[in-house]
Amino acid sequence: MVSIRHQRMRKQLSDDLTIGRDGRILKCMLNQTTIDQVFHALGDPTRRRLVERLSQGPASVSDLAKPLGITLAAVVQHLQVLERSGVVHTEKVGRVRTCRIEPTGLDLAADWIAERRSLWERRLDRLGDILAEEEQPTRRATKKRGKS
Repeated sequence: MVSIRHQRMRKQLSDDLTIGRDGRILKCMLNQTTIDQVFHALGDPTRRRLVERLSQGPASVSDLAKPLGITLAAVVQHLQVLERSGVVHTEKVGRVRTCRIEPTGLDLAADWIAERRSLWERRLDRLGDILAEEEQPTRRATKKRGKS
């Protein structure tokens, strides 16, 4: 049971994070963004194994469960997390639930990583340029001392 104090603190935090007069509400710390959901889903080793298996092609839930050594219910829970994140899509036809990779979810993670990589490559290139500029006067001074 949630205490009244906890409820008040949550309400105050929610009110503090509410932005906008037109009725739209932004509660950035209370709601996970899509990228957070993707990385959360991929953060679990069992879910990563499911994604690795599904990258080979669609599979039923029972086929996915066999090599994992866990119950069908546990596999379904993992698949629900993957589906909510947009990494996996499931479809039930008759009694068989078939799962497949949803490329857009993985593309979101790949794009996010590529943006960070690009940013750091540019920063490291600038650092290399600065260090090279600082090294050039040192080389000149050394050459001048060597001639004397």
